Order: sequence, then structure tokens, then C-alpha cells
Amino acid sequence: MNLRLAGFAAAAVSLTAATLTTASVTATAAPTSLYAPSALVLTVSHPGGTTDSAARAVTLSCAPRATGTHPDPTAACADLRNANGQPDTLLSPVAGQVCMRLWAPVTITVDGVWQGARTSWKHTFVNACEMNNAVSQSSLFAF
Repeated sequence: MNLRLAGFAAAAVSLTAATLTTASVTATAAPTSLYAPSALVLTVSHPGGTTDSAARAVTLSCAPRATGTHPDPTAACADLRNANGQPDTLLSPVAGQVCMRLWAPVTITVDGVWQGARTSWKHTFVNACEMNNAVSQSSLFAF
């Protein structure tokens, strides 16, 4: 009788060890993508009014493929990749463009994750004309 009970106990320990080994293998999560995540929210707002909310906002995801509510996510992601994720380098005013010096600030923000790293960028322009002049060469800000 004791040998029979010992056999059951050994089988139970063996089954438990196999279950724990299987559980530890399945608990390890595999990466869902080979690409580092790149998901951003871009906004244009008019600070200083009664509310400081976004006048326009779009989403942009660049990995594994360009998607989002941005009007041209493929071109916007290409611009950002060429700029090494630095929106400042995409601001290039067109020479000869004249804007009035009317103070009506416009702010552009870029917040989210770029190639796996948290990013937050903000730039305020004197007015919409100055903003349009500075961002006209980039698809990233064309929304």
C-alpha cells in the first residue's frame, strides 16, 4: 500500500514540475513587432485665449507602417525619419516671405513616442503667417 502511495506522489511531483516548467515558458511574452514604437499626437493651438485647447490635432504612427489621422502619414514619417526625430530641424522659413508683426501666437506640439523613446516638443510662433512660412517645407506639419 505504501509503495502504491509513493508512486502516486512521485507522479504528482513529476506532473507539477512539468506544469511549472511549461507555465514559466508561456509566461514570457514575445515581442509583438520588430520595430520600436513610434506613435505621436501633433497639435496646433492658439494659447492665451479663454481656453488653451488644441484647434487641430492629428495622430501619427510610423512603425511598422505609416498610419494615423494625419493627411499624409507616409510623407510625415519620412520627414521625421530624415530629421532623426527632431522637429526643430523641419522648421525652415521660406526666404522673401513677408508676414505682419501682429501678435497672435500659435503653438505646435509633438507628444508621444518616437522609435521607442518618449518625446515632447513645443514651438510657439508669433502668428499663423509666421507658422505657415516656417512649416511649409515639411509634410509633418501639414495638417
